[in-house]
Amino acid sequence: MATALVTGATAGIGAAYAKRLANEGYDLILVARDKKRLTDTAKSLSKEFGVKCEILVTDLTKSAQLAKVEKRLASKVKPIEVLINNAGFGINKSFLDSARDAEQELLDVLVTAPMRLTHSVLPIMKERNSGTVVNVSSVASWIAGGTYSAAKSYLTVFTESLHSELRGTKVNISALCPGFTRTEFHERGRMKMTGLPNFMWLSAEMVVAHSWKAAKANKAICIPGWQYLILSSISRFGPRPLVRKIGMNVRKKQR
Repeated sequence: MATALVTGATAGIGAAYAKRLANEGYDLILVARDKKRLTDTAKSLSKEFGVKCEILVTDLTKSAQLAKVEKRLASKVKPIEVLINNAGFGINKSFLDSARDAEQELLDVLVTAPMRLTHSVLPIMKERNSGTVVNVSSVASWIAGGTYSAAKSYLTVFTESLHSELRGTKVNISALCPGFTRTEFHERGRMKMTGLPNFMWLSAEMVVAHSWKAAKANKAICIPGWQYLILSSISRFGPRPLVRKIGMNVRKKQR
C-alpha cells in the first residue's frame, strides 16, 4: 500500500487532503504541532478507512524537528508516494508593524519547510520514476499582499520550475492556488473576514477535489473556483499598479 505524508494535517485543507488520500487507500504520515489533534485525527482516519496512520509531532520552524520529517521522506523503506506541503499561517499586520520573529517563522513554514521537504523526497521519487508533490500555495501569490504573498509567490514559482525540470518523468508536481477557503486559517491569524461575500468562500473539500485531480493530471497550477480564475487572471496579467491596489485592499479587509 502506498504512503502519503501531509503537513498541517489536522485542520482545513490538510485535514481534507488526509481524508481524501485515506479514502483512496493511502497509508498516512500526519505532520503537525498538536500531538492530541494528530492522535485523534490518526485514530479517526484509521477507523473510518482502515489505513495505517503514523504521526510526526513537528514544529516546522525548528530545524532539528524539520530534519525528522526530511529523514522519513528520504527513506527508501516504504517510500513516500505523495507529499502534500500544506502547513502555513498568516500575519495580520503590515511588515512595518509585525515582529521580526513572526516574519521569520512565516518564512520558515511557508518557504524553508516545503523547499527542504521537497528536496528530500524528489530524488527518491525520480529514481523510482513515480510520485506526486502538491505545494499548497495561494492566489495571493500573484498580488502584492505583504510577506504572505511574497512567500506564496516563491512556492508557486518553485513548483512551476520543478514541473519543467521533471518533464519526461512520471513524477508529478502541482501548486494548489486557492482563494478564501473555510478553514481555521483566518481565525488563527485574527483576521476579520466579515466583509467578504459568501460566494467568495470555498470549502476545503472542494479545493482538495480540484487539486488532487489536477495533480494526477500533472498540471503545474490548480486554481479552484470560477471566481478565483477571474481574479487570478487579473492579478497575473493586469497592470502592476492595479495588482498592487488589489493587494492593499485585500490586506485592509483582513484587519
